[in-house]
Amino acid sequence: MNKELKAKELEKTAWELRLKALKMVYHAKSGHLGGSFSAAEILSVLYFHTAKLDPENPDWEHRDRIFISKGHCAPIYYAALAKRGYFPEEELFTLRQLGSRLQGHPDRNKLPGIEMSSGPLGLGASTAVGTALGLRQKNNNSRVYCLLGDGEMQEGIVWEAAMTAAKYKPGNLVFILDYNHYQLSGSVASVQPIEPVEAKWKSFGWNAFSINGHRVNELLDAFSIIRRNKTAVQQNKAADKPLIIIANTVKGKGVSFMENTSKWHGRVPSDSEMEAAVQEISARLAGIKTETNEENSKGIIHE
Repeated sequence: MNKELKAKELEKTAWELRLKALKMVYHAKSGHLGGSFSAAEILSVLYFHTAKLDPENPDWEHRDRIFISKGHCAPIYYAALAKRGYFPEEELFTLRQLGSRLQGHPDRNKLPGIEMSSGPLGLGASTAVGTALGLRQKNNNSRVYCLLGDGEMQEGIVWEAAMTAAKYKPGNLVFILDYNHYQLSGSVASVQPIEPVEAKWKSFGWNAFSINGHRVNELLDAFSIIRRNKTAVQQNKAADKPLIIIANTVKGKGVSFMENTSKWHGRVPSDSEMEAAVQEISARLAGIKTETNEENSKGIIHE
């Protein structure tokens, strides 16, 4: 499949994940849409193109590890896992129900495909660094990806992890920052400014660059950067520097009245808002022309 067609398929997948997450939260009457929608393209590219995974064998030793540190994006995370084949999609509508495996924040003891339970922000960064170093120690060439939120950059543990990775240089590690500029209580800039983000990460000894996190082609190019360290990973040598991709995104992306506001961090749409949101996302889906092959959404897919 050529790159243009693949990008279109991944774009379509991102919008499908948004629609599924919207319906899940509306049905549950609880959940986080703003940060789910901002991460849609990131998760689409990770789960349906970049990462080496096998849903039929979720504990496969040579799988790539994906840590979702911003656990409040659980609705779209679950939607991606289900579409990828880790569990039946019908189960998505048990989100936040008593006895459900789909908790408000991910629980690795309840669902296959979840590498760590998340919710307390910052823990994913340190866990990902430790896992990457552990894999290198075991001569395992698997890669480690960690999705972080921008409000999460206010946590000290993130910067402790950054310093540790800069020292030990795990070449199999990639952080992705979902930089949507809003958190629960307001804009990130008003709560606790984190700028200059790219310069800070570079000053901590990381390679860092910024992209548009909703442009699939930019994400595809960004994730391919890790290939530069492929030899170092395979030979279990320290790469030059760890890598963070700063993905500039829009909180609530895809639904006009949800975008660029903290109001929709954790709000549930009313009946009329739900109808309008479904219409907007469905219109975007209808405008994407692809040649979808359903078999490509399951099984082992990687670069």
